Amino acid sequence: MKVAIITDQHFGARKNSKLFHDYFLKFYNDVFFPTLEKEGITTIIDMGDTFDSRKGIDFSALSWAKNNYYDRLKKLGIKVHTIVGNHTAYYKNTNEVNAVDLLLREYDNVVVYSEPTEVKLNNLKVLFIPWINQENQEETLKLISKTNTKVAMGHLELHGFRVNRQVVMDHGLDSKIFDKFQIVYSGHYHTRSDNGTVFYLGNPYEMFWNDVNDNRGFHIFDTETLEKVSINNPYKLFYNIYYEDTNYQTLDTREYENKIVKVIVRKKSDIKKFEKFIDKLYSSNVAELKIVENFAIEEPENFEAFESEDTLSILNRYIEEAEISLDKSIIQKMVQEIYQEACELV
Repeated sequence: MKVAIITDQHFGARKNSKLFHDYFLKFYNDVFFPTLEKEGITTIIDMGDTFDSRKGIDFSALSWAKNNYYDRLKKLGIKVHTIVGNHTAYYKNTNEVNAVDLLLREYDNVVVYSEPTEVKLNNLKVLFIPWINQENQEETLKLISKTNTKVAMGHLELHGFRVNRQVVMDHGLDSKIFDKFQIVYSGHYHTRSDNGTVFYLGNPYEMFWNDVNDNRGFHIFDTETLEKVSINNPYKLFYNIYYEDTNYQTLDTREYENKIVKVIVRKKSDIKKFEKFIDKLYSSNVAELKIVENFAIEEPENFEAFESEDTLSILNRYIEEAEISLDKSIIQKMVQEIYQEACELV
């Protein structure tokens, strides 16, 4: 039996941005649903963070999710196993109140897991592990210890794995507690990484600048062979353009329509030609355009920011190289959280 695994869809992301939802929808229309039908998929595992905000839901975002996702799955007769993630749990210390349970009760094909549960997928028994918090941690660790399942799927915060391509998580549970399993699949971190046993599968699409050029999509998992196949999302939202006295007349701007574009200036000898280059980009109806010409960082004196780096990686490296007596990992974590919150306000 083949099942689809998807995680961290974040419906309602970026304050229910139409730009982002249109971009998400292209993935669902052109990649996700056609693959489900082609592969004869009747079961989906949603490994958490289905909705973006843990505090509330924009009615428009909920309508979008129902019309473009849940109604279509119900019509196709597809069962959805939904694991509660940290973005869908209202409180930080319990999963009892959660968005997927409250918002999706009308769908009899959606089953929500707010506590660790052993579930049979055809002939394979799988342990579903929702967001681990103060209330359920003891119960979860006991079940992990005594279960005889080969496979676990959840929304886990483990240290030593990549949050994104620039940042490795330095806190969370030790992944060694999952060594007993043959395979562990998890959501939560949006980039793909693994240690040979635990696999973070990544989210379906780009959402922030640090996602640029990172493989995104979903997976098909075979419950008999325990093999997974990555189904990549070919569509991008974020683009880096490197300007080196580039001839604006030969610039093909068609792919940048309704996209978020960053022009990184490496060489600019003629201001007028550069302005024409930028004007051509604007005329292609880019959704957002940023221009990066230099990074004015004075301390430490030998610090160099590279134009290929995104903001978060520059900040983290700057902290790492700074001569300070404070715990740098704590500062980096604080900066990362502030940066992510700032991105969500844009």
